[in-house]
Amino acid sequence: MSQDTLTLELRDNDEAQALSGPRDRHLRLLRERLAVELVLRGLALRISGADAKRAHALLSEVLGELRQGVALQTDEVEDRINDSFRGAGQEERTTSGRLSRIEGFRLRTEGQRRYVNLMNEHELVFSVGPAGTGKTFLAVLKAVQELKAGKIQRIILCRPAVEAGESLGFLPGDFQAKVNPYMRPLYDALYTVLDFETVKRFQEREVVEVAPLAYMRGRTLQDAFVILDEAQNTTKAQMKMFLTRMGERSRIVVTGDVTQVDLPKGVTSGLIHALSILKKVKEIGFAELTGEDIVRHRLVWQVIQAYEGRGARRS
Repeated sequence: MSQDTLTLELRDNDEAQALSGPRDRHLRLLRERLAVELVLRGLALRISGADAKRAHALLSEVLGELRQGVALQTDEVEDRINDSFRGAGQEERTTSGRLSRIEGFRLRTEGQRRYVNLMNEHELVFSVGPAGTGKTFLAVLKAVQELKAGKIQRIILCRPAVEAGESLGFLPGDFQAKVNPYMRPLYDALYTVLDFETVKRFQEREVVEVAPLAYMRGRTLQDAFVILDEAQNTTKAQMKMFLTRMGERSRIVVTGDVTQVDLPKGVTSGLIHALSILKKVKEIGFAELTGEDIVRHRLVWQVIQAYEGRGARRS
């Protein structure tokens, strides 16, 4: 039986601790159930053994969810191990035909499954919901899947660079230094799906582009999977400009939270306006995620409820 050795790079000690579990319980569980040896030295987790590839894929999935703020329980790790014995594909379904995972990442709620199905069925999809529901992350997963399958040639990620007007001039540094703080959530999603070197190589070859919304003006986006994040902070004019950039063989996903509009008082959100006038267009998909679809820490839902003045708790 062949022996493989792989390494999983972690960002910091907090991430290493979360992945290892209390008293290394997650890693011990993996050692017991799979034919692997796991050695954590500093921020590098060395995985060796006959099941190294399976363990690496599993831990990469878990790490991706940790980076999205998902609280990880040991029984969930055991479920993942059992799932791994059934094999993994780019997109998997349960025996009942329900979509279960995409690019190795498990879809955790019915709302997420509906969202991915809509992206499968429509060239233009709006995804609206509260923080922590995976709106942007699932869109990035779908974009990577389409790229690997050769259905599109590039991925373009954009968002309003500054919520109330995209004024970058006052910030120090060159263009990239000005833009990076606003693009960081998109980079985080990319780095969860692809390793750093792959993202860097794709950017150098212009296969992946991360840019502020203002720089979409005048372009025609062809053979691309385009994601507009934080769309609630676009104006009506910006949203119309963005949607009309769509070219041949392109896909667009627009994500946002209509309860978190940061535009100046009196300015209508381009996302809210678009939802109202495009709702009857049958060729467009609309995914409405709710608090039940939040997959970050369980307290996120309670925080959102408190800020909305409801005080209710979700069981």
